[in-house]
Amino acid sequence: MPKRSMAFISRGFKGRRRDNVSSSRVPPGQHVVGDFPVLSAGPTPGVSLEQWTFTIDGEIDEPKHWTWKEFKDLPQETLTTDIHCVTKWSKLDTAWTGVSVNTLLEGVDTAAEFATVYSDGGYTTNLALDDLSGHKAWVVYEYDGQPLHPEHGGPVRLLVPHLYFWKSAKWVRGITLQNEEQPGFWESNGYHIRGDPWREQRYWGD
Repeated sequence: MPKRSMAFISRGFKGRRRDNVSSSRVPPGQHVVGDFPVLSAGPTPGVSLEQWTFTIDGEIDEPKHWTWKEFKDLPQETLTTDIHCVTKWSKLDTAWTGVSVNTLLEGVDTAAEFATVYSDGGYTTNLALDDLSGHKAWVVYEYDGQPLHPEHGGPVRLLVPHLYFWKSAKWVRGITLQNEEQPGFWESNGYHIRGDPWREQRYWGD
């Protein structure tokens, strides 16, 4: 593992370890925390909702755009799920509300197999389109019934709970569909290209 990749983390966390949780819910090498640790690759950006937009572009005939009002008017879903950070904490039964990526991709005709998700502040992460579709990913704007706090990615973040949490990009602004996979920020700094917690795909070579 290239140790330099961890130097970008701006805040650590203090969580109590809880071992009385079924191992069927906690991937190998993880421990359960009761708080919600905050780890970021840079400062929290300020976002005006009046100027906020979300875009799907790339390998499609015509890009799709939503304003904040248009995005909030899309069909919403509420889900409860477990999340798993590459730094080895897991948080169980987290509650989110947002829009399924399936909904955002409705009517999109593309031959792309990959995507780059990009955010305010310049952060990017790569995902296979299969990991974003099939009702496996959401763009969420509420956590535990409240608007998503900026330190946790508000106004919206990506939520891909079946992969390590760095794939759930904060402050997300769009998805670019691509024919070839291109590593994002953490992937270019030593993190695994996919990040499956159940296979402990944390770093290059895992």
